[in-house]
Amino acid sequence: MAHFACIDDNNIVTNVIVAEQEFIDSGAVGDASRWIQTSYNTRLGQHILGGTPLRKNYAGIGYSYDPVLDAFIPPKPYASWLLDEATCSWSAPVPRPDNDNYYTWDEDAQTWQLVQDDA
Repeated sequence: MAHFACIDDNNIVTNVIVAEQEFIDSGAVGDASRWIQTSYNTRLGQHILGGTPLRKNYAGIGYSYDPVLDAFIPPKPYASWLLDEATCSWSAPVPRPDNDNYYTWDEDAQTWQLVQDDA
């Protein structure tokens, strides 16, 4: 069994199921070309069990599929964030402070705001 993501006309994931390739190919769940295999164990371009990563990230509903990168990309959290094509994840234009405090991104100020100071 494998995981498959169904994409719409805009390459947005609308469903993820567990199935055999033959079932997908049979057309029982619609056009087989709309179903793309995804790996439950792939995150940020790495296979968490040491295997071969597949399509950068496990697909989720609302993710997009980029056929050029052959990757599933989560929704962009903020307009200013940038795509890291190596991991197909989003990062803020300003690095998060490197400490044990909790921060949230302030899109208007384009900066990280301290939520809680653990010191």
